[in-house]
Amino acid sequence: MNQPAKSAPSVANAGAAYTRGAALPALLESRILILDGAMGTMIQRYRLDEAAYRGERFKDYARDIKGNNELLSITQPQIISEIHEQYLAAGADIIETNTFGATTVAQADYGMEELVVEMNRESAKLARAACDKYSTPDKPRFVAGAIGPTPKTASISPDVNDPGARNVSFDELRAAYYEQAKALMEGGADLFLVETIFDTLNAKAALFALDELFDDTDERLPIMISGTVTDASGRILSGQTVEAFWNSLRHAKPLTFGLNCALGAALMRPYIAELAKLCDTYVSCYPNAGLPNPMSDTGFDELPADTSGLLKEFAQAGLVNIAGGCCGTTPEHIAAIAKALNEVKPRKWPSQYRDAA
Repeated sequence: MNQPAKSAPSVANAGAAYTRGAALPALLESRILILDGAMGTMIQRYRLDEAAYRGERFKDYARDIKGNNELLSITQPQIISEIHEQYLAAGADIIETNTFGATTVAQADYGMEELVVEMNRESAKLARAACDKYSTPDKPRFVAGAIGPTPKTASISPDVNDPGARNVSFDELRAAYYEQAKALMEGGADLFLVETIFDTLNAKAALFALDELFDDTDERLPIMISGTVTDASGRILSGQTVEAFWNSLRHAKPLTFGLNCALGAALMRPYIAELAKLCDTYVSCYPNAGLPNPMSDTGFDELPADTSGLLKEFAQAGLVNIAGGCCGTTPEHIAAIAKALNEVKPRKWPSQYRDAA
């Protein structure tokens, strides 16, 4: 994994034709696509204990591993497949691989760094098999290789007494993301989703790694980018407004740009509306099911009718091209979203970009 750093990847790659996911741009012009919902929320429904996470292969592992959801693609693949299929049956066009934390940086919490390639490859294979099962000529399904933010941040100090301290470097992140993305590609991903971004520098490391991978493989997959606004200030955790966030990453020429997690749809709306005016690409939105509520079955407030009603208003206002759900959302939420948005036309790019295209 520890490759030497390379010079900046060729910018010519940014305009190259997609080798996978090539049908996505045309589909996004014709209708709003549906992304799946929460993986963690669904895993919680299975009430798995430590032994279930371990499976037979890791029954004697020296550390507790309950909560390492990415490991379940190896130890409980049937559960991950069932979750994918429930979302596909609900109407999802795109499903995410079970790889949000499948990097060496994140897996260090469990001492399972050596399993990262297997985790990503097997997760992609499970999602690929589910999509192939549900795809039809009229409704193709796509695998998004999920690339999470990692629990470490390249631009924020973990020590309040030392603002210059960092617990991870750009190149460590770049190498970890390259390893993850390569395995996801080998497992059958159609596109990459760099998601839940709270630190733009982490995202830049992921995007740099993807460009390296595209150069090395002569393949280019579509990229979705999705950040998370952490509070009512309208900024991501590393301090950028959504406009600054967009301008920092637009050079990657993503297929979609948007927001997910942190806030429910109601609180997310002004920031999605801002991106809808700014972005010369398609806009995605997959919010949490409202705000956390420990008394709820899913841990969040909103019922499927609530979330779908809010996203329908977004769609009718011309704000989105892809909609789905994040924490607290279930196949029931996704089915309601798919039904609510079925007849609504997708967002059109702002006229100044469309005229220049």
